[in-house]
Formats: sequence, C-alpha cells, structure tokens
Amino acid sequence: MLGIKRLGLLAALVLVGVAPAAAAQAAAQPSTQDTQYLQAVHQVNLFEITAGDLAQQKGQDQGVKDLGAMLKTDHTQLDQTVQQTASQLGVELPNEPSADQQAVIDKLNNASGAEFDRLWVTSELAGHVQAIQATQTEISQGSEPTVVQLAQTALPTLQTHYDELVALANKLGIPVPQTSASGTPSPGGTGTESPAPGGTGTESPAPGGGTGTESPAPGGGTTEVPAPSES
Repeated sequence: MLGIKRLGLLAALVLVGVAPAAAAQAAAQPSTQDTQYLQAVHQVNLFEITAGDLAQQKGQDQGVKDLGAMLKTDHTQLDQTVQQTASQLGVELPNEPSADQQAVIDKLNNASGAEFDRLWVTSELAGHVQAIQATQTEISQGSEPTVVQLAQTALPTLQTHYDELVALANKLGIPVPQTSASGTPSPGGTGTESPAPGGTGTESPAPGGGTGTESPAPGGGTTEVPAPSES
C-alpha cells in the first residue's frame, strides 16, 4: 500500500512538473504578427528571386539587368535567414509565389524590350514600398526577438533596393508611384501590374492582422508607418 501511495505521489509530482513546461512551450509560440511577417517576407523573397532572374535574362537596359542580379542575391541571402528562423519557431512557410505574384511573373514573361523594363521597375517599386512598410510594422509591433531582429537587418537592404529602383526609374523616365502622408503607396496608375508581396488575404495573411482582400500587401496597409527613406 505504501508503495502505491509513493507511486501516486511521484505521478502527481511529474504532472506538476509537466504543466509549467507545457505552459512555457505554449508561451514560446510566435505571435500572429511574427508568424505572418515571416510568411509574407518569404513570399516576397520567392517573387524577388524569380523577378531578378527575369531581369537578367530579359532586361533591355543594363541597369535593369544589374539591379535584377543585386535583388536576386540579396533576397536569396535574406530568405536563408527567414527559413532558418521559421524552422526554429515552427512556422510553416508558403512554397510558391502567391496568385497575385504569379500574375505579375506571367506578365513579365510575356513582355519584352522597353515594355519589360517599365513593367519590371514599376512592379518592383510598388512591391518594395509594401515590403518596407511590413518590415517597419514588424519592428514596431513584433514580439519575438529573433523575428524583430530579422526585420531590423532586412530594412536597410530593402531601403537600398527602393532607392536604387527610384534612381533607375528616373533614368528610364518611368513614373514613380507617390506615397501618401500616411506612408501608404497611392495608386499611381500601376493597377494590377504591382505585385502584392504578401499574396492574397487568404494565402498569406497580412502582418498586423489586415484582412481586407483589396489590400493584400504585407503590413496590412498600416497607416502609422512612415514612407520609405528619403535618401
């Protein structure tokens, strides 16, 4: 009888020890904001790697070819960190571009010459504005230190890309979509040519909890984010 009581006490102690451990494991799960940012930035990288290849293959202007190579290299390196971080946190990532991104890729595949350059630069400008806003949102609202650190590391690279794209657009006479006072990109006449880096609302929820299907960009159209760097 005494042995049975001891076994019962041991079982109780084991359960008491397991409960805090389970609670700690649950608490360690990344927030919705952190999860959705990882998914969105990974999808951005998938698009940028493909678009970078296309720029090198089909770009008419050497500046398009060179910038495409730079974007492919940088986003490939960024995605290695994204995948490593997601794996550590148990976050499942999309394995292909979103439907919106694929539509832009299809248009790029069907374009050539100066038309390709214009479409590529226009879509890249819009995509990088959205990616910058999503990254700034993660920095200000994220709670998982490793994901926030990733965003802080990615932001200067994204800003550099945007600045290079603006310079290239000015060189080629391509209109640069303006940003509103809230920091969100205004239509700028880009229409459906602009990729939504985070995909559609159902394929890759926008960081920040955005649910509207008309604004699927990562960052959820957050209005408190400043416009991209003025440098």
